[in-house]
Amino acid sequence: MIQFGIFQNGASDLPVADTPSGMLVAGGSLEDMHASFQRIMVDQVRQGVLAEQLGYDFYFMTEHHFQPEGPEFSPNPLMAEMAIAAQTRRIRLGQATNILTQWHPLRVAELGAMLDVISGGRVEFGVGRGYQPREVEVFGFPYGSSIQDQERNRAYFQEAYDLIIKAWTQPSFSHQGQFFTIPPTYTRWNHAQTIAYFSQPHVGRALEDVLRIGPPDQYGGGNPVTNTTTVLKEISLFPQPLQKPYPQCWEPVASARSVEWAAAHGVNCNINAIPRTRLRKVFETYHQTSEQAAWPDRLHRGAFKFGWDAEKRRGLSVGPWVHILRPGHEQAQIERIDRSLEMEWSYYGPFGFTAGLADADEAPYPLDMRVTGELLRKKETALVGRADEVTAALLRMKALVGAEDFLLLCHFEMPGLRGEEVEEQMYRFAEQVMPELRRACGGSPELPESIVELVPRQSMRA
Repeated sequence: MIQFGIFQNGASDLPVADTPSGMLVAGGSLEDMHASFQRIMVDQVRQGVLAEQLGYDFYFMTEHHFQPEGPEFSPNPLMAEMAIAAQTRRIRLGQATNILTQWHPLRVAELGAMLDVISGGRVEFGVGRGYQPREVEVFGFPYGSSIQDQERNRAYFQEAYDLIIKAWTQPSFSHQGQFFTIPPTYTRWNHAQTIAYFSQPHVGRALEDVLRIGPPDQYGGGNPVTNTTTVLKEISLFPQPLQKPYPQCWEPVASARSVEWAAAHGVNCNINAIPRTRLRKVFETYHQTSEQAAWPDRLHRGAFKFGWDAEKRRGLSVGPWVHILRPGHEQAQIERIDRSLEMEWSYYGPFGFTAGLADADEAPYPLDMRVTGELLRKKETALVGRADEVTAALLRMKALVGAEDFLLLCHFEMPGLRGEEVEEQMYRFAEQVMPELRRACGGSPELPESIVELVPRQSMRA
């Protein structure tokens, strides 16, 4: 079976421009860029709604901040997808990713649960460590996370992940870790209503579990809640997700260590922009680690298919850039897309991703190597061609990695493409490629509709 989704990265719609150094950038001023990203924000919501109408199964957004360069824009996927959720009923709403090192884990846990409730249980919750210091050092500073110390970053991420799962699955909880003590041991809470609530026998937690009752503090001052030695021992997160025990989590992966962690924790993986010859190794590592860890799964469903299991929605996605050419002037179209791809990669490459473009039998590429659109097409991390050529390339990819089922997340947006051009690509793929792939791969499972009704109730006034 096969399933289809869209990966929306939020590239600027400003034309790709040359610079004296030869580097391609988004054309225009900072003022132009601000206006562009306002348009992109609206496009992202509109395209999420359109994706459902066209029969896509998933819509993934990412999280990135502070980028005048233009390749990506998505400051809060959970908030944007809230708008999409209100206008859709079926499509699964994913994030790739929520960068946990930039959040207080309970804040992002609240937002993820809110989206799951509003969408009727359609969240695919993304988690990630981040890789851009301009983002992580700014947002992560209050929490002590950092991307410039990889082991510290990983330790923060893992504690934040554990805390999110605890908050989603336990009706009342506490946490003592390296980065967080929740609630803080000094949190005074001598609130009569709290005491009355937890003094009841049916609420699920005893008063002594939630509060350590103490006498008044003669030096405390203030109101009765804080003029006390009574302190809080547990808190509850509201709301919890609609999906039980919690939504399926996802992580974008680049290293074997990340793939192994995800597999051992029952976390699905997003894989972008690596050659097909290396995809097979990632699939094998994930599957082998999952088997060794006794098939971790939030629903305890046991073994799942190699690559992707469409019925269980478990495994790995593959996310190439995709662009279907219009009839006529194909070379000019390819040249334009090559410039878009080169500009986008010129942003990612310096963070270390260029090394991973090498095929399995090649030495890693130098990090400062110029990566052209032509090279990305040769590696088939970007599929640019007629509809039949794109279809054939995707079937080759599925065969090469040996996936039983297949989840494809298409990157249709690229730097310099206007919103209407991205939407044209969504239409072309849905009409010309998806039917052929479904026939070749045994169809797609039906996704359930939301159980939440978001239209106003009829007034109860006489």
